[in-house]
Formats: sequence, C-alpha cells, structure tokens
Amino acid sequence: MWFGIAANVRSKKAPASGSRSVSLKIALAAALSLGLGGCLGYDGQVIHGYQTDARTFDQVRVGSSAEQILTLLGTPTTTSTVGGDAWYYVTQVTDHGLAFMQPKLIDQRVFAVYFDKNKKVERVANYGIQDGKVFDFVSRTTPTAGAESTLLKGMFLNLMHF
Repeated sequence: MWFGIAANVRSKKAPASGSRSVSLKIALAAALSLGLGGCLGYDGQVIHGYQTDARTFDQVRVGSSAEQILTLLGTPTTTSTVGGDAWYYVTQVTDHGLAFMQPKLIDQRVFAVYFDKNKKVERVANYGIQDGKVFDFVSRTTPTAGAESTLLKGMFLNLMHF
C-alpha cells in the first residue's frame, strides 16, 4: 500500500518537472535570441561629414568672397596646406550590415572651393569616389629597411659571436 502511494506521488511530480524543463527551455531560447539580437546591428546607410543639398552648392559662384562661402557652406572639413588656398567639404556614406563587421564605404564626395590670392573663388569642383584613390589614413604598420629577422636567426647569430 505504501509503495502504491509513493508511485502515485512520483507519477504526479514527473509531469511537473517536465513542465519546468519546458519552461526552462523556453526561457533559455528567449535569452539566447535576445543575446543574438544584439549581433544584428544597424542595417542601414550612415552619412558622415558635411551634409547639404545640391542647391546650396549651386549658389557658390566664381568671384564670391571667402566670407560669403563661409556664410553659405559653413566651416570646411579641411583646408589645403600646400600649393594654394582651397577649402574641402567631405561627405562619406557607409553601409553597416552587421555590428561586428567593418562598415563598407559606398560613396564619398568632396566639394572643393579654390581661392585666388585675393580670397575670391577661382573655381569649384565636386569630386566623387571614382575621382580619387581610397587609402588608409592611419596605418598600424611601420615599414622597416632590411630583411625580416626572426627570433631563431637572432639567437644563432648571437651564438656565433662567442
């Protein structure tokens, strides 16, 4: 008799532990999906730098003063340091697919305003990505002169000096 009651108690608890197992699996799946949701990142295009429309660029006229250009376009992204006076307004469009991947450069525009000696607009240019060369501004490698030296080669050379 006592054995029969214990068997009934066990049989009643078995489904309860099974429902705990199911709810634990659901909670684990929900936590895993929330964690992996952060890996998706922002999937869109991001515009960096100077942002304006084509109508503003059309208002830049040859013969305008530097003050007029500064009022119209604002502070340039960068200016020339060698070979004349020019202001550059740079815009980059990148595509961010996944959070852990490098962004891909889709478009780059450089609007250049060239000035003469009297600070009057001499000419205007609108360069695209096809007009330039993409290069890494900050390189983490330092070029060295000579051949590559290895640890073993250095050890053998030092042993030969004894």
